[in-house]
Parts: sequence; structure tokens; C-alpha cells
Amino acid sequence: MELKATEYDVTDGIATVTLSREHRMNAWTGRMHTEYRYLLAEADADGEVGAIVVTGRGRGFCVGGDAEALSGHAARGGYDPGTPKELAKPGFGVAAEFDASFAFHFGLSKPIVGAINGPAAGVGLALACFTDLRYAVPGAKLTTAHGKLNLPAEYGLSWVLPRVMGLTRANDLLLTSRVFTTDEAFELGLINAIIEPDRLLDEVYARVHSMLDTVSPNSLKQTRWQIYRDLHRDAGSAVKDSESLINSMMAEEDYAEGVKAFLEKRSPTWRGSRTR
Repeated sequence: MELKATEYDVTDGIATVTLSREHRMNAWTGRMHTEYRYLLAEADADGEVGAIVVTGRGRGFCVGGDAEALSGHAARGGYDPGTPKELAKPGFGVAAEFDASFAFHFGLSKPIVGAINGPAAGVGLALACFTDLRYAVPGAKLTTAHGKLNLPAEYGLSWVLPRVMGLTRANDLLLTSRVFTTDEAFELGLINAIIEPDRLLDEVYARVHSMLDTVSPNSLKQTRWQIYRDLHRDAGSAVKDSESLINSMMAEEDYAEGVKAFLEKRSPTWRGSRTR
């Protein structure tokens, strides 16, 4: 696919997806949505990729839906996603509850990390919230945005925010659509760490490499799926599934390698596949 609204790079086992409409602060369009899904599918299927980082080009992460597109929706009196009928389906097929826009992040077989380099609003904030880990520059403005446009909470924000930060705090952001900063988001538990702009990507890559060196590919994959499946079900089901996974994963060569590396006090050399 020709990339017009995004950029893609794979270096040292990390795929970087960059939202790239710098002149519009990376505002979301149907073209960007189409390319984003395509690139996540590419990264998830690539055996050389162990993790995915998502960031924005220039001063913004993603300031929400493009204003021109929003005006078009208003003129038509309805929503036109601006996407083709057939879209890539990254993460689909793992669990029925993940087979939807943005929820598909949870079905990926590899961790996805947000490097929030600037403002994020509406759909841009939703995208960030569906990543596994989020690192951000200080002082960047965030907002759910929808209330000021006579819209409902967008793209699952009403589901994900209460689970990330608790209902009381999430209600404040969802019901007011107020602007808050990444520094406040860190205090609310939405952001994992605040990092200065000139060090953001280097620090994120260092943390991701540490994770990939320390944790086996299948452990990362199965643990992600456990986390997001278990948000939907009871504790007993989670325990039973974990017991089944323990039995099957102990038969894998990376379990033997992990034990051996631990006893020999060295870093493990993982042999398992990074793909499904």
C-alpha cells in the first residue's frame, strides 16, 4: 500500500508506525485509518518484529478527526468514515470482543506502545488509550473532545478510561470534555511515564528492548491476551485458563531456556516465534 498519511520503519525488532500529517497535527482521516490498520497487520505478521511503537510526526500525536472531514459530516447530516469497504483486520480472530475498530489492538500478538509526542484529542486519545503502555512528553494537551461537538464518547473511550483510571476520574474527563495535560494524565494513571521531547523515542525504544530481551515472545503474547480477555469475565475462568497455559507453555523450549538462564545468571536467548 502507498503510504500517504503514515510512515513505517522496522529497526532492531521494533516496528514504528508514525502518524504523518504534520501540517494538520496528524488529524485523523479515513486514509490514515486505512493505512494504520494495514501497518499494524504487517507488523503483527512480521517474524522480525517483537513490538510496535506508535507516535506522531512533528508537534502533535493526533488532534482528533480532521476539521474538514468533520464539516463534511455535518453537511451530509451523517458519518462517512472515508474508508474502503475492505480494511485490514489486525488482531481479529483472537476473541469476538476484540473484532472491532480500536478494540483490535487487544488481539495483536505483540505489545503496542504509545509514544505521545504532543496533543491528542478524540479519536487520537482513543488510539493512545488502546495501546498497552503509554509514554508522553510533558505539558501536551489531551481531551476526549466529543461533548463540545454533540457527539457520544468516541471509539470505546467510555469503556477503556474507567478501566484504566477508575470510574470517578474517567467520568470527569468524559462528561466535561475538558482539556487536561499529560502531566495530569500521569497522576491519573493514564500515562506510564513523562519523558522530555528530545529523549522520548530513544527512551521508549530502550524500555521496549529491555522488555523484549527479558520476556519471551509467547509470554508477551499470551499475557496480553489474558489481560484483555480477563477484563470481560470472572476470576475463576481467568485462573483456569492460566493453569492450562502454564501446562502447555512449560513444554516449550523457551521455558527450559528461561529456567537455564535464571540458574546460570545470564540473559535468556529466546527461540520462540514472534508471530502467531
